Amino acid sequence: MPDRKQAPAIVDAVNFKLNLKPYQHFVLDNGVEVYAVDAGAEEVMLTEWVFFAGNTQEEKNLVAATTNFLLRNGTTKRTAFQINEHFEYYGAYLNRSCYNETATITLHCLTKHIDELLPVVKELITESTMPSEELAIYQQNMKQRLKVNLKKSDFVAGRLIDAYLYGEKHPYGKYSSAEEFDALERDQLLSFYSQYYQQGKLILFVAGKLPAHLDTLMNRFFGDLPNNPVEVKYPALHPATDKKIRITNDAAGVQGSIRIARPFPNRHHPDFLKVQVLNALFGGFFGSRLMSNIREDKGYTYGIHSYLQNHIQHSAWMVSTEAGKDVCEAAITEVYKEMKDLREELVEEEELLLVRNYMMGGILGDLDGPFQIIARWKNIILNGLTEQYFYDSINTIKTISAEELQGLAQKYLQPEDFYELVVV
Repeated sequence: MPDRKQAPAIVDAVNFKLNLKPYQHFVLDNGVEVYAVDAGAEEVMLTEWVFFAGNTQEEKNLVAATTNFLLRNGTTKRTAFQINEHFEYYGAYLNRSCYNETATITLHCLTKHIDELLPVVKELITESTMPSEELAIYQQNMKQRLKVNLKKSDFVAGRLIDAYLYGEKHPYGKYSSAEEFDALERDQLLSFYSQYYQQGKLILFVAGKLPAHLDTLMNRFFGDLPNNPVEVKYPALHPATDKKIRITNDAAGVQGSIRIARPFPNRHHPDFLKVQVLNALFGGFFGSRLMSNIREDKGYTYGIHSYLQNHIQHSAWMVSTEAGKDVCEAAITEVYKEMKDLREELVEEEELLLVRNYMMGGILGDLDGPFQIIARWKNIILNGLTEQYFYDSINTIKTISAEELQGLAQKYLQPEDFYELVVV
């Protein structure tokens, strides 16, 4: 029995030995790969169907996202209402999302109901009809949402900085307009749906308290899909030439949105994991340099953070914040000051230990439950990485030196490499 009068020893997270729970892997009759993590105490499970049907595949803007959204809005057998009613009856949650390279259907449900739910998911994949009336409602709603969002400086800044980094025609940089929503046609959606869902490439990720007959179940419903290879197409990058941009979006507004960003290599680059540590130190958590200076000391903003974008082909290092219109320029000056300090001064061991502990604690939290574990595996697999990437990241957090961080800051935190955008 533990002595309750004696406080347990405090152990730094950096000393934890973390392991990534292995997945089960099996292949359906049609070659569809299934990655499964059987874990958890509750009788719930997550199933995610990942199609290579992102906006890199579309020939016309918004087709991929609209097709993905309308998957559950009507099939040859059910209306949108009947589909929603079916999933609600079994207490399940069905969502769909469209990204740059991929598009997903995600199901959360009680394990005991999976047999009743999978046939309807297959129906969405093979028999969606994209009804014209549902498309019209979607167009109207999205145009109204866009109209409202375009009045917000943070929304406009988020759109524009990606366009400056990658180019307006690149999948990572293009954005929507009311005219493009109006131009959507049902035949375009059905063609995209046929090519990339009915005839496309599929990967399955499953996690939770899994049924014993999972492989048989998945094979019965999804082992006969075509599962044809899909080539992900990337156009050339066309970044903006002007790197300092100021835009007035609302002359009466009192707040400005600041984005400071530079292109950065993807996860396969040898510096990526090391720069994750430098980013945490710089602006990646509440105790970072940017937060301590610009929020706590100067009071220019409620929050400021930096991060590396999670794109597959290219990435970017981004600083993002909202500040009072009258202090935007002063906030930018302080961002560059923190870059300069990291280039010129070695980080002290106490601060570096804080960053190490924060990052290790974050990984520990990401491993808390089967859904989080499969999400990490999904990220590894879709980025073309291996399990070793997980352990390399932990080793980097634990062992990177102050000298290495300074060298990375001198290499990557040069103001002339960054795009600087303020939208007020």
